[in-house]
Amino acid sequence: MTRVQGIKDYQCFIGGKWTSAESGETFESVDPFLAKPWARIPKCDQRDVDQAVSAARKALESGAWADMHASQRGQLLRKLGDLILRDADHLAATEVQDNGKLYAEMRGQVGYIPQWFYYFGGLADKIEGAVVPIDKADMFTYTRHEPVGVVAAITPWNSPLLLTTWKLAPALAAGCTVVLKPSEFTSASTLEFARLIEEAGFPAGVVNVITGFGTDVGEALTTHPGVDKIAFTGGENSGRHIARNAAQTFKRLTLELGGKSAQLVFPDTDIDNAVKGVVSGIFAATGQTCIAGSRLLVHDSIHDEFIDKFTALARTARMGDPMDMATQVGPITTQPQYQRVLFCIEMARNEGADCVMGGKPADRPECGDGWFIEPTVFANVSNSMRIAQEEVFGPVLSVIRFREDDEAYAMANDTAYGLAAGVWTNDQRRIFTAAKRLRAGSIWTNTYRAVSYMAPFGGFKNSGLGRESGQEAINEYLETKCVWMSYGKDVPNPFVMR
Repeated sequence: MTRVQGIKDYQCFIGGKWTSAESGETFESVDPFLAKPWARIPKCDQRDVDQAVSAARKALESGAWADMHASQRGQLLRKLGDLILRDADHLAATEVQDNGKLYAEMRGQVGYIPQWFYYFGGLADKIEGAVVPIDKADMFTYTRHEPVGVVAAITPWNSPLLLTTWKLAPALAAGCTVVLKPSEFTSASTLEFARLIEEAGFPAGVVNVITGFGTDVGEALTTHPGVDKIAFTGGENSGRHIARNAAQTFKRLTLELGGKSAQLVFPDTDIDNAVKGVVSGIFAATGQTCIAGSRLLVHDSIHDEFIDKFTALARTARMGDPMDMATQVGPITTQPQYQRVLFCIEMARNEGADCVMGGKPADRPECGDGWFIEPTVFANVSNSMRIAQEEVFGPVLSVIRFREDDEAYAMANDTAYGLAAGVWTNDQRRIFTAAKRLRAGSIWTNTYRAVSYMAPFGGFKNSGLGRESGQEAINEYLETKCVWMSYGKDVPNPFVMR
C-alpha cells in the first residue's frame, strides 16, 4: 500500500453534513514513520459539540431513526459491515499512516471489524422484554428495553477503528445515537469511516464525528447535559476525570482503561510456544495495546532457558516501514508517547532492573526518521518496582521470577489493574485454578491477545467499568423500563401502597 502524498484536508461530520469546525481552525496529523504531517483535521470546540449533540438528540427523538423498527436497524448495520469489507484496504492504509501500526495487522483487523456489525445487526431485533409473574392481584406487568439515549464515544490513538466499532455497533443496535470523538493524534481513519456511515443510509444525526483536543471537545462532550452515556477507551487518569464529569449528571459509563497484564509461564509448559505467546503479548503492536503482557512471571526452574530463547526470537523482529507487509515492529504512534517510553526505560534502570535487551531508540536505516524504540527486556525486576506497576504502553517487558503457584497468582494480582492475563501450562488443573484465581477480565491460556465480537471484554479494578463485545455489551446501551397495567374494576385504598 502507498501513502497519501502531500497534505490531505478533512472535515467533521455533523447532522449528516460534512463541515469545517466553527472556529475555522485545523491541526495536523503526523505520520509516525516519517515524523511528518500528512493530514489537516478540524479543530472543533464547544460550538461544534453543541451542534453534534443537538443533531444526535433530534435523530433519537424524532424522524426516520426514531421510527425505525429493530430489524431495519439490523439491516443498516449489516450493510455498513459490507461497505467496511469493501473498503478494508483503504481504511487499513489510512490507519497505518495515521498511527504507525503494521499494515499486516491492520488489514486483518479491519477485515474482521464487519463481524461486529453483522453480529449486533443480528442482535438488534433480539432485544426482548419479559412478562413478570407479579404477586399482585389484577395486574399485568412487563419489562421493555429502550436505548439509553445519546452516546459520546471517545476512542484512543492505538486502534481507532476497532475500538470505535466496539462502541458503535452495540449502541446502534440498541437504538442509540452517537457522537464520536477520536483521538487528536489519529482522527483520519474515523473520518474516512464516517463516509461509509453516510453511504449505508443511516439517517442524519444518528452518527456524528467531531475532532479536536480533550481539553476542548472531550471536556465539552463529557459535561454536556444532552449526553446520556459515555463510552471511553484510554488512560486511567483520563477515565477518572471523565467519571467525575459524568457523575455530575449521572451519565451512564463504559470505561476501558489501562492494563499491566501478567503472563505466567509454568515449568510444565511448551517453552517454544510460550516464548511466541509472550513475544506476541508485548512486541506485537509495538506494545501499544491495553492488553500488552508487559509483566512476565516465569518459574525459577526455567527462567534462564526461557529468557535465552525469548531474547533470541525477539532479536529477529524486523523493524521498519509499517506499510511493508514484512515489518513486525513499527514506530511509537506519537512523539509524546515516544518520550514517555524512553522515560520508563530510564526509570527501570534507576530502580536497579537489568536491561538484557534493547533499552534505547532504534538506530537502524530501515526506521528512517520515525519514533522507533528497540524491543526492550528488563530482568531481575521486583513486582514492587514502578516498571512492574505502571503502564508503559510500549515495547518494554519486565521479567519476574516465581517459585510457587500461589506466589505467581499473588504477584499477578498485585497491581492496580485487572484487564488481562496469560497462562502457559499443560496442566489442566492449573489452567482452571489460574482462571479462578487471577483477577482480570480476560484470561488466555496457551494463547494471548485473541479477541472476538462474541466474547465480552473489559477489566477489573482500575482497568475500567462495563464490558464491550458479546451479548453483554448491548446491555450497556439499554435502559430497562417496567410497565404495570391494572385490570381491576376498582381502585383500592389510595392511601396504601399496592
